[in-house]
Amino acid sequence: MSENHTDELFLIDGSGFIFRAYYALAYSGRGSMTNPEGVPVGAVYGYTSMLLKMLKDYHAPYLAVVFDAARENYRNKIYAQYKANRDETPEDLIPQFPLVREATLAFDIPALEMEGYEADDLIATYTRLALEQGKKVVIVSSDKDLMQLIRPGVRMLDPMKNKWLELADVIEKFGVGPEKVVDVQALAGDKVDNVPGVPGIGVKTAAELINTYGTLEDLLERAGEIKQPKRREVLTQHAEAARISKKLVALDDHAPVPMALEDLKTHDPDKPELMAFLEKHAFSSIIRRLGGTPIAAKTVTSDVSAETHIEEDKLPPASNNIYTMITDAEALEEWIADAYETGLLAVDTETTALTPAKANLVGISLASRIGKAAYIPVGHSFSTDLFGDSASSTVKQMDLKTAIELLKPVLEDESVLKIGHNMKYDWQILARHGIRITPCDDTMLMSYVLDGSAHSHSLDNLAQMCCGHKMIGFEEVAGKGKQQVTFDKVGLEAATNYAAEDAEMTLRLYRIFKPRLARERMTTVYEMIERPLISVIADMELAGIKVDPKVLKKMSDEFGKKLMVLEEEIHALAGRPFNVASPRQVGEVLFDEMGLKGGSKTKTGDWSTSVDVLEDLAAEGHEIVKKILEFRQLAKLKSTYTDALQDEINPATGRVHTSYHLTGTSTGRLASTDPNLQNIPIRTEEGRKIREAFIAEEGHVLLSVDYSQIELRLSAHMAGVEALKQAFRDGEDIHALTASQVFGVPLEQVTPDIRRQAKAVNFGIIYGISGYGLARQLGIPVADASEFIRRYLNRFKEIQTYMDATKAEAKKNGHVGTLFGRKCVIPGIKDKNPAGARGAERQAINAPLQGTAADIIKIAMGRLPAALKKEGLKARMLLQVHDELIFEVPEGEIEQTKVIVRRTMENSFKINGIDISVPLVVEAGAGSSWGAAH
Repeated sequence: MSENHTDELFLIDGSGFIFRAYYALAYSGRGSMTNPEGVPVGAVYGYTSMLLKMLKDYHAPYLAVVFDAARENYRNKIYAQYKANRDETPEDLIPQFPLVREATLAFDIPALEMEGYEADDLIATYTRLALEQGKKVVIVSSDKDLMQLIRPGVRMLDPMKNKWLELADVIEKFGVGPEKVVDVQALAGDKVDNVPGVPGIGVKTAAELINTYGTLEDLLERAGEIKQPKRREVLTQHAEAARISKKLVALDDHAPVPMALEDLKTHDPDKPELMAFLEKHAFSSIIRRLGGTPIAAKTVTSDVSAETHIEEDKLPPASNNIYTMITDAEALEEWIADAYETGLLAVDTETTALTPAKANLVGISLASRIGKAAYIPVGHSFSTDLFGDSASSTVKQMDLKTAIELLKPVLEDESVLKIGHNMKYDWQILARHGIRITPCDDTMLMSYVLDGSAHSHSLDNLAQMCCGHKMIGFEEVAGKGKQQVTFDKVGLEAATNYAAEDAEMTLRLYRIFKPRLARERMTTVYEMIERPLISVIADMELAGIKVDPKVLKKMSDEFGKKLMVLEEEIHALAGRPFNVASPRQVGEVLFDEMGLKGGSKTKTGDWSTSVDVLEDLAAEGHEIVKKILEFRQLAKLKSTYTDALQDEINPATGRVHTSYHLTGTSTGRLASTDPNLQNIPIRTEEGRKIREAFIAEEGHVLLSVDYSQIELRLSAHMAGVEALKQAFRDGEDIHALTASQVFGVPLEQVTPDIRRQAKAVNFGIIYGISGYGLARQLGIPVADASEFIRRYLNRFKEIQTYMDATKAEAKKNGHVGTLFGRKCVIPGIKDKNPAGARGAERQAINAPLQGTAADIIKIAMGRLPAALKKEGLKARMLLQVHDELIFEVPEGEIEQTKVIVRRTMENSFKINGIDISVPLVVEAGAGSSWGAAH
């Protein structure tokens, strides 16, 4: 709805508009936009569209757009490192800055800037001038730095959220009124702008101090009065940094102005001039919004196609699809031209194996419009017809080299969005042929983000669920069981129908899922967390990690000998030999012959010898049970790792290439398989030995970097436990603090044993541990363990509130959410079986914490390759093991790499204004092996 704003000056933060427009397009999945001359114009289009909306919705009598004149200004003379942390401007955005100013002038709106000053200073100055003349001011921006200007007669408008920001919003964000915002910012600092602030002082603490002492100057003068030793110390040591920071964040409202205030009166734009600008850049949809008729203009990717990409219109039935086989260059070129026309291209590869490193490319399928798709056979090697496709063996295939040469430009062209289902696999297959697909979307990941673990995300299942279409099964074209052949042996007609259907269905699902992401507010999770990982993890899997088979062989031999000794000891304790690896025989020995109590029988009538049963018996002091548990663990390590890993080493690379499942967990965690490298135990000596077999290439070292106590830190933040948050900010020993608070022991008197118990409670609580579970873990009576938990929840009442609220959310919605909005499905939360329901409740308590931790490390993984590349570093990310990342780093770059990786990981939660009230701490170690690095 349009509004009239009598005698108001609207000041638009032009720099903010540009970057918002640029990243909105970048994360929309539409690909880049270029004008008929090939110049990138995506940000210009977004900016122009936003400006047009502003003009239609608000009829301001005074209006100007304010820009930064240059990257450096007078603040750099105060502090040379000001804004030194900022990323380089994207290359395709640089040529758009002058076009944005040109767009502003085309609307006959003043475009203001002043050398040596920031846009914020000009906005502050014009705000002062307007108030002095009795005018009101609207600052159009979401920049928190401008909130210091809010006062009677001045308010802000966040154009993205369409939200007004006034005095109450300032107090909510900073804990103080606008007049004291700069004091709070000076203490808290700003990592984005590299404003130093005072270490360990966040916004909340800063507000508390300023509200107590009045001003920054008064606080620093009276810092010696502060009771907390650490806080007193940092304020004293960093007083000058705080004073400098205040100069950096305070806006100069007496900057020279390029135009008089009266010259900012609005005028209707010269329509022919405006239309000429829009026609020049082929912004046809904006022309139509202004009531004009666009001329025909050929664009690589126009705004019209970009807008229609994500329309969820009624799709024609899949049964009417038309599938084509491409066997010559001319036909393929026609399909590629159509992809440029639509700006979309669904891609799927057919190969001889499921493991990319071992698979040969057989064919590629394409779809750029719903209802039609094509298949390019390049590697079929059948000699006879297997499935009634008699003509297939005589049909000419396309030369692989020719197909790759023709496809490479479009698959790497930023203006055409590529879509796949499990795109990571296709990305790797084509990367082996010299193609790095960009940009790309993945309908499997979209489905996972939208629905979590509620159902399978296979293409067949989604086709049935979303489109009511049963797809051709692999067995229908390749046979079953022992008669099944690899895809290169499938006839061309059958292969075309099967493969082309995959591409067309992928495009169809994209048209369904893309609008859902926006409607269901899941765009951030998909665009900022999941989508960037497609190429990152594909590269990690292709890189693999070097493994020394000699070390594995030696460990296997050692484990084998130790197993023999353990077996003899177990036989001696039992009084007879038996098969220790047989659960049935173990049950007979323990319960029938030795008469141990606490056993129960399974449905088959055999004694249960599960880990839970044996651990309970071991806690009672039964030596034979302890030995059996040790035997089982060692036998598993030998069979799963020291034996099996020798066979997993790729002979061509000398490395192990694990596969990461991107949609395999309910919390967003990655799952590693073939082989699983995430379950190698770290707390046992044998597990640590296995890590020693993972080694760096010559001239390199392995760097292990992991988040310290991240789920504990997140629990303090998400539950709002002020005592724990402050402890983390102050760098205290969180387990010793918990022991002191829960057990009523002075901090200096906390013993290692009491600390160990507190640690178990700290970690147990966030997993919803019961008194029984804690008792078994600590080897203490259940009553004592339950009392520990009661004391803990009584001391930290916010934790209980969080747990109750999370369980209620799960029961209401069937899922809980992470800090970033990911849905974590809790399938058994309404289970009528009490034991099942309690297990689901424990899962619900932990899922938001584990899921948020998973989101944070994924964000970091998505950013790290670019951060390392920007610094010219050659480190490669090889593995992700929950909260840990492993890199292979040239020996001479280890310290610099540590700095970049730490900085990126510790700030990886900062997206869409999300903040965490405790510091994330990253620990790093390096060595010649994974074991040495860890």
